[in-house]
Amino acid sequence: MYSKSALLEYIESQKDNGKLDSERYKQLKDTLIMKRTRTASGVTPVTVLTKPFPCPGKCIFCPNDIRMPKSYLSDEPGAQRAFRNKFDPYQQTFNRLLEYKSIGHPTDKIELIVLGGTWSAYPKDYQVWFIKRCFDAMNDFNPHIENEMKDDIKSLPYDKKVIKDFEKETKHEKQSYNVMVSKAIKEIEKEYKDITWEKLFASQKKNETSITRCIGLVIETRPDEINEEEIIRIRKLGATKVQLGVQSLNDEVLKSNKRGHTVKTTRNAFNMLRKAGFKIHIHWMPNLYGSTPDMDIKDFQKLFNEDDFKPDEMKIYPCSLIESAELYKYYKKGLWKPYTEEELLKILTNITKDTPRYCRITRMIRDIGSQDIVVGNKKTNFRQLVENKLKENNVKIVEIRSREIRNTEFDHNNIEFIDTEYETTISTEHFLEFVTTIKNGGKKLLGFLRLSLPKDKSNNFIEELNDTSMIREIHVYGPSLSIGKTAKKESQHLGLGEKLIQHAKNISKQKGFKKMSVISSIGTREYYRKKGFKDGNLYQFIET
Repeated sequence: MYSKSALLEYIESQKDNGKLDSERYKQLKDTLIMKRTRTASGVTPVTVLTKPFPCPGKCIFCPNDIRMPKSYLSDEPGAQRAFRNKFDPYQQTFNRLLEYKSIGHPTDKIELIVLGGTWSAYPKDYQVWFIKRCFDAMNDFNPHIENEMKDDIKSLPYDKKVIKDFEKETKHEKQSYNVMVSKAIKEIEKEYKDITWEKLFASQKKNETSITRCIGLVIETRPDEINEEEIIRIRKLGATKVQLGVQSLNDEVLKSNKRGHTVKTTRNAFNMLRKAGFKIHIHWMPNLYGSTPDMDIKDFQKLFNEDDFKPDEMKIYPCSLIESAELYKYYKKGLWKPYTEEELLKILTNITKDTPRYCRITRMIRDIGSQDIVVGNKKTNFRQLVENKLKENNVKIVEIRSREIRNTEFDHNNIEFIDTEYETTISTEHFLEFVTTIKNGGKKLLGFLRLSLPKDKSNNFIEELNDTSMIREIHVYGPSLSIGKTAKKESQHLGLGEKLIQHAKNISKQKGFKKMSVISSIGTREYYRKKGFKDGNLYQFIET
């Protein structure tokens, strides 16, 4: 029997040779494509992990697997891919693209997600080198030719002997993660000692028109690592979204869990990132030491009731106990225990129904294997349980992920425009949407634009953002289609993005802004130029 990947490769060759017409090709590919939901949101996500490295945090809930960057476990899927590729950014990116191609997914519009502890704590030259090598891999990848798996002769970035010594130590006498990683980590600075910003910029420039383009770049860090200088730096790297470890909005809970920052720090981070136009994707954790189900529900409500917050996306990670975490000692002493399934279901149903239409719950349970969890939720389908519970109670969910059109066909004559306005401390935000009504499926989201109107027009720490409104994100849903391709029954490439931009321009002009900027990705610069935007230093802009 032929594998699906072999059959997909064959029909690709028949199409390229002109022996298979486009309609028949689409029918066959739709039948064979695997893991369809991976790219149903319109982009192809590629997750890469940085090498293990000392972390500034001392959080008691965080696992301590010194084979991985802080907070990650070697059994997680993304971590396993990173390990197989020796944490090399080029190999991780290239080989992930190859995997996508082999199961029938497009590889031309990539959201690059860089994970691994606290990005901002890594050496600055390593950061520039890491991102450049990811761009190099995207620039080199060509889905129309035969690509081979990259497996250059590389070694892991740490000493295996130190790892073995660590594993031999008794569970209660192990040295800290940072101490052991500092001992184990190899000096690999030679790989990036000659790196320069100019080399990164050259790779970015090439990516603007390459076959495989980076249309979004995400880094993760802590609120206390965010400052004006750091924001400008990650923008130069090409980042458009920041995953921010908020965890809790209760100072006592943060202190009890040795988080190392306060709620005030988180408020400041939100405001600075929003000023710079970034999309803010937070991590939030119920069941932390010192909290209760009722406290967690109230804590979550602060996220959207207080103007300092109001995130764009979020991952909800209920605390699970990992044996290597310091929290294990608290558990053994009876100071902490996991919520029951009923308690967790109560929390997650409450917060899901209260999540506004402009926010996306990307994940509800972290992808940790049950073998690594001492106590705590081990059900990977908990989101489904939550959604079923709300459906039983006739509660409509309006957060973004539940409304995405994905692979559903719809009537192009049945499209509605919605403008949701909400206030933050520093801006008035407009969440602009195109939706369509599906029989027995309610209103589904086709695409959206996040428009930010600063309340203080002339006091931005990034000079080119003075006196301008800001497009923080444009996203059109449906299966990811190749650049330049069109679809008769799908939402991408129907001109919805251009219409959303025009709505944003009209609002900006009405509110007295003469200019509108966009926090464009490297791979979307050409798109915006064709829409009339001009290049600035870190952003693109258009007169309104």
